[in-house]
Amino acid sequence: MADLGPLLWEAATIMVTGMVVVFLFLSILIYLVQLLAKIAPKDAPAPVASKPSLTAVNHNGVQPEVVAAIAAALHQHRKQIA
Repeated sequence: MADLGPLLWEAATIMVTGMVVVFLFLSILIYLVQLLAKIAPKDAPAPVASKPSLTAVNHNGVQPEVVAAIAAALHQHRKQIA
């Protein structure tokens, strides 16, 4: 049977080399992200929008009677389905 010593040594060398490369890459990546966090400006919080009231102002010219008729029709339709 062939001697496995050199093959195991080569496998261990490749494994350690890969682990070192990954460790260095991740370390550099963490350093760069922290550097970017210090350099980049922080986002300003979005202004809080006030809730619209239940009696919203009608800006598109629909008459209140039409809105009431549509609401009644939807109510009747949902009542028939249930």
